[in-house]
Amino acid sequence: MSVKGEIKEAAGYVKEELYEHGKSPESQKKAQEGRDLRNEGRIEDGKAPKSSKPGTGK
Repeated sequence: MSVKGEIKEAAGYVKEELYEHGKSPESQKKAQEGRDLRNEGRIEDGKAPKSSKPGTGK
């Protein structure tokens, strides 16, 4: 695992968690940006990207 990948995954997780419950389009956009960053870090570390809907806990 790379440190850079782990940092991206952690930062994406935090951003996703902060905005996932917002109802505004801006909140949903930021939650998706967090999901994308998280997946980018997971891919760098050789893990499969998360494919479930943000906020489902799966």
